[in-house]
Amino acid sequence: MFSLLRTWRRKRILDRHRIPPAIWAETLRQVLVFHRLSDAERRRLHDLTLLFLKEKTLEPAGGMTLDEPAQVRIAALACLPILNLDLDYYEGFVSVIVYPREFVVRERMETDEAGVVHTSDDVLAGEAWERGPVVLSWSDVIESGHGRGFNVVAHEFAHKLDALDGSVNGIPPLHAGMKVAAWTDAFQGAFDDLAQRLEDGEDTWLDPYAAENPGEFFAVCVEMFFDLPVDLEAHYPAVYRQLSDWFRQHPAAR
Repeated sequence: MFSLLRTWRRKRILDRHRIPPAIWAETLRQVLVFHRLSDAERRRLHDLTLLFLKEKTLEPAGGMTLDEPAQVRIAALACLPILNLDLDYYEGFVSVIVYPREFVVRERMETDEAGVVHTSDDVLAGEAWERGPVVLSWSDVIESGHGRGFNVVAHEFAHKLDALDGSVNGIPPLHAGMKVAAWTDAFQGAFDDLAQRLEDGEDTWLDPYAAENPGEFFAVCVEMFFDLPVDLEAHYPAVYRQLSDWFRQHPAAR
């Protein structure tokens, strides 16, 4: 029943509303990854972006002014990963909080022998709370999706997709026909390769942050999948194939 109502409501929104054409055209122009899309893909992206803006709340913070072009840009970047999936993949959260620039997060550290809890401040471009909002830095959103190997929006929303099964471990719920063993072999092999190269002191192609844990490795690879797909396919072809099967997209062919 709820699924039918949601489908009806979304169809009604798409029948009655459109993103202002000038804003949509400028969004497509400003972000390189959108240049690669076909006309049919751009139409799907438009509809998903519109629905995202109707169902999610984009909240300015830290003095941020969040006008309509900014909201459309964030939503479009967020919807590119689910272009051939469905907006339901982003269920479980409503808010996207946007700061004007990198923001500071205080994290709890270990308690020392004297019982003192030590904390440190982390400066972040983005953060995805497992059961809460996605938090983004607008200055980093502007730098995302230009084919330079950086896409904070894809990265943080990848964490949301990873968490759909309740665990941020680098393995989102796989589609029918996909094998956990094949996914694990591909990602573990690439993760181990990166770790070894870093241990050997190499200047790696992939951001060293990917070696933090499997969840971060997945999110960084998703960034590359949409931003530098040809490079990802060349360096880690098995990872690229798994991501292509999961997202149902082949960006390297674009």
